[in-house]
Amino acid sequence: MNEAAETLGGGVSQRKERWRGAALLAFLIQSSRWLLLAALVTSLVSGLCGAALVAVINQALTAESGAMPALGWKFAGLSLVVLAARWISQSLFVHLSQGTLASMRAFVSGKVADAPYRHLEVQGSARILAVLTEDIGTVSQFFVTLPNLIMNGAVVLGCLVYLCVLSWKVFLFAALMVLLGSSAYLRAHTRALDFLRTSRKHEDGLFHHFRALFDGAKELKLHRPRKQAFLSHLLARSIETVRAERVKGMTIYVVAESWGSFLFFVFIGAVLFIFGRIFDVEAHVMSGYALVFLYMMLPMDAVLMAIPSVSRARIALERIHQVAGSLEGAEPPAAAAAPPPFERLRLRRVTHSYYRELEDSAFLLGPIDIELRAGEVVFLVGGNGSGKTTLAKLLVGLYAPEGGEISLNGEPVTDATRDAYRQHFAAVFSDFFLFDSLVGFEHARLDERARRLLVELELDHKVKVVDGVLSTTALSQGQRKRLALLVSYLEDRPIYVFDEWAADQDPSFKEVFYKRLLPDLKARGKTVLAITHDDRYFHLADRCIKLEFGRLVARSDGDALRDDGPAPALMGA
Repeated sequence: MNEAAETLGGGVSQRKERWRGAALLAFLIQSSRWLLLAALVTSLVSGLCGAALVAVINQALTAESGAMPALGWKFAGLSLVVLAARWISQSLFVHLSQGTLASMRAFVSGKVADAPYRHLEVQGSARILAVLTEDIGTVSQFFVTLPNLIMNGAVVLGCLVYLCVLSWKVFLFAALMVLLGSSAYLRAHTRALDFLRTSRKHEDGLFHHFRALFDGAKELKLHRPRKQAFLSHLLARSIETVRAERVKGMTIYVVAESWGSFLFFVFIGAVLFIFGRIFDVEAHVMSGYALVFLYMMLPMDAVLMAIPSVSRARIALERIHQVAGSLEGAEPPAAAAAPPPFERLRLRRVTHSYYRELEDSAFLLGPIDIELRAGEVVFLVGGNGSGKTTLAKLLVGLYAPEGGEISLNGEPVTDATRDAYRQHFAAVFSDFFLFDSLVGFEHARLDERARRLLVELELDHKVKVVDGVLSTTALSQGQRKRLALLVSYLEDRPIYVFDEWAADQDPSFKEVFYKRLLPDLKARGKTVLAITHDDRYFHLADRCIKLEFGRLVARSDGDALRDDGPAPALMGA
């Protein structure tokens, strides 16, 4: 009973996904509906005129010499119309294909940019990249296939109409053959679609392994058994699974197509060798039927071959909708106006939980009570896995607290104001990303300010800035962190968060960071929260906060941490 209910529920869910995928496509091509209509009309004209050419050819085979000139002009006119309509149709569909590709990439990219950060972490980059490349490309390719599908479909339809005009008795038999072939193909199509859908699901894992192939290149080079096991087991198995499922699906299409071709030959043989004996059918009618059916074989094959492309586009639309739907919950954008001056930031009883795969358990951060004030330097310390980075992400607004409240200058931070709240922070996390240009900066003399900072950070011999573009980001990890620090300086936000920034710096530059850069930020009225293990510099902080197992366990005014127990009072209150 439960299995039946699950199956029924799964079927309903799949139907919803298919409908929503179609709705998504309809929404994306609304701006091109007149272009699409023109492309469809010209495709139909090309196909129907192609079918009319067969009728002209059949008439010419039995026509008297006096009728040949008129038939010749008709043949020439129809040929020109077919050529022109096909060219216009395919050109329009190319524009539509590329327009849809661009629109859908912009649509999904916008969803990614606006989605809550936690949603992106859960989704993972491999699945989203598969949608942006594989799925959207498949939908775009569908529009390249569509003109041939429509033109050849119109040819088949026109030929069937002409067959009915020649002899309705033989046409009934022809319709029966087409019906048998179509019903068998539709049943095969349903089965093949299941294999293609399964193949697409496995492609997310394949993209994950492709990412690992590049991101883990150093580790694979240094460990030959790991490289061989990764290539021969993980990656090869994933590639083989996708290949096997696709082969099963496409093979079913091939068998169904061969069955359709076989029925064509059955029909031609029946017309030539059976119908002429049973019914009183004239010779030119039988020859016309044979000619038309032979002519129909290529268009019919083209229609059948296009159906897998339609199926893959359908599956791709389902996946695009699933990923776009999972990224819902965008926060309202921040106002363009500059944020008010920062005075204090307070976390009251803030909690956050997440699942840790290695421990197979949930990790609870909090409840946390802290306050940060303008112009102070605070160090956040604690062991690995104590929740320091998670707290930093809560602090800067990348995560929304599950419990408690964050307030800025006495005003609670809500979903509606979280994006505006984030604009108070400049952060360099341990897994930071460096853009190769200073996008989004509108400072006067941006290049000049960047070059001055490059000198101060001892990077001027490595990196140049011209028109806001960095000459390179291919640097050592320590140098890349300095470059990330430069970007954060240019952002000029009231609060700075550094996650183990000094961990990859040489001893001399650690001195620069703790004894010159942080005091400089403090002197400019900036608030700094630095996650650090460098206990020799703890005395330089205005306050130190210690985390252990997600709880605040100690605090200090700089020189020494003192134990406050598992639930300390509000810092700075």
